[in-house]
Amino acid sequence: MSLGKYKTIFLYLFPLLLFFSCHKKERTYIEAIALNDAKLPKAKPGDWRYSRNEKFQTFEDFQKLKKIKPEQGKNTIYLQPIGEFNELQKKEILLTKEYLSRYFQLETKVLPALANTIFPKTVRRISTEGQEQILAGYVLDSILIKRKPEDAVVFMGITEKDLFPKPEWNYVFGLASYEDGVGVTSMYRFSDGHLSDANFNESLERLIKISSHELGHMFGISHCLNANCVMNGTNSLSETDYHFARACSLCQQKLNSSIQYDHKKRLLDLKNFFEKQHLNSEFARAGQDFNLLK
Repeated sequence: MSLGKYKTIFLYLFPLLLFFSCHKKERTYIEAIALNDAKLPKAKPGDWRYSRNEKFQTFEDFQKLKKIKPEQGKNTIYLQPIGEFNELQKKEILLTKEYLSRYFQLETKVLPALANTIFPKTVRRISTEGQEQILAGYVLDSILIKRKPEDAVVFMGITEKDLFPKPEWNYVFGLASYEDGVGVTSMYRFSDGHLSDANFNESLERLIKISSHELGHMFGISHCLNANCVMNGTNSLSETDYHFARACSLCQQKLNSSIQYDHKKRLLDLKNFFEKQHLNSEFARAGQDFNLLK
């Protein structure tokens, strides 16, 4: 048997073998931005993670959940302001609406404000710090669920009043229901009850973090234990400030599996928002993610 034929076949296949051995598989968007995920530090006393033993929600865990997803005729995010808002607070709500539309890549609308008289005396209390607080669960169960628009995929209240979740808790920034797709966020503590031009950007960044966090819960995403992420649990303003507005690669993978948006468009939309509002740290992070796609 002649070996010449096999030598010819080998010489024919060698360039193809060399091509496949040298050609690197192109990274997916999620694989690329995972390089920018920032590792969570060890939890210290006072941190959300320190006193809680939460389970890591894998992508597979998330996929198995029965969860809310946008569908035809139910694909709009609605915001329901509740309270008496000044012009700066109204501006902050409108910017939050703009941010959420970019973050979730869904149409987002703001409804006319409801007056604080909607809260009965039985769900109000005066905190040890002296301000009035509203029972957060009442907002979900007795206001939002009953008023959720027909075309709403999720519905979130925004109040200028401080919130508490149960009598033994001092306060809560926000609360959400996975099953009902409703939630509420309070603006009060983001500016210590006194929003001004001087603290506007700080308050806005806190509001967009907590709002996107609570809406993320409504879409089935648990507290993140993967990296520094907007879905991390938070006990305090300092912890909120430490966490990124950026969702980590795992939480973005979860979100995109339910809301099938274009990753690059979303990233550019967010990058432009951060630049316009001078949220410089988040603008830099979005830029770092974008650079990995080039």
